[in-house]
Amino acid sequence: MKLALKLDIDTYRGTREGVPRLLELLRHAGAGATFLFSLGPDHTGRAIRRALRPGFLGKVKRTSVLEHYGLRTLLYGTLLPGPDIGVECAATMRAVREAGFEAGIHCWDHVRWQDGVARADADWTAREFERARVRFAEIFGAPAEVHGAAGWQMNAHAFRLLDAARLRYASDTRGTQPFLPVVEGERLRCAQLPTTLPTLDELLGTKGLDAAGVVQRILGLTAKPARHVYTAHAELEGAKLAVSFAALLEGWQRQGYELVSLRSLASELDLAALPRHAVVYGPIPGRSGPLARQGKEVTS
Repeated sequence: MKLALKLDIDTYRGTREGVPRLLELLRHAGAGATFLFSLGPDHTGRAIRRALRPGFLGKVKRTSVLEHYGLRTLLYGTLLPGPDIGVECAATMRAVREAGFEAGIHCWDHVRWQDGVARADADWTAREFERARVRFAEIFGAPAEVHGAAGWQMNAHAFRLLDAARLRYASDTRGTQPFLPVVEGERLRCAQLPTTLPTLDELLGTKGLDAAGVVQRILGLTAKPARHVYTAHAELEGAKLAVSFAALLEGWQRQGYELVSLRSLASELDLAALPRHAVVYGPIPGRSGPLARQGKEVTS
């Protein structure tokens, strides 16, 4: 069975320092993966506005945000100007493609998309999406073929934009299996390859789990063969949690999984024949706020 690795790159530091470390880990394991880049300014500091969101402060405390992200990153967009990731880290991004890995769009401004898209209108959504599309093409010399939304945050306009951009597959949702999305009753064409497993930061510190315990918990969820998508973050698995990520890669290979990109996973599917499921929004344990999720199958 294939297990797809989706690597979200949220910040300037994650791009500059986490991406090279992830490349090293993946090469050592002989694994494929999809790198999804934040392509505009790093405004991580503005995430402080989430402080009143249920569960946010608990997550910050559990996952030692300052330790993982660093003080400078947490000031970008507030007391410090946010560096333009796509300008300053273009060479690092191109090195991913040159090393044979799939690259795609995460967003333009991570905090702006994650905190704003749920309530945004069509014009706002199209503007943010187009900024990311243009910058990606400038860096890589070709249009992006895959999208994975920041924080699993989407709206109906964003899902329609994926169709308009003629993307065949994306990974914007949480769920259990690949599906064709139905949004506000509309049947869309861009297949969703949802994240099927919890992330390290969602489990770390819950029920007394340390990093080693989290690895064993996730490996327990993949012990029975199935098609999975796992989301890692450059700021975590490419830094302080690199040892845990290496243990996951080794554990999955022992379980018999081929570790691949989203493109590779999509290549073995008849995307047009996937089941149709409504997209719904709801909470995920260990993460604050509602996320885009795979809902009930739509058969009529």
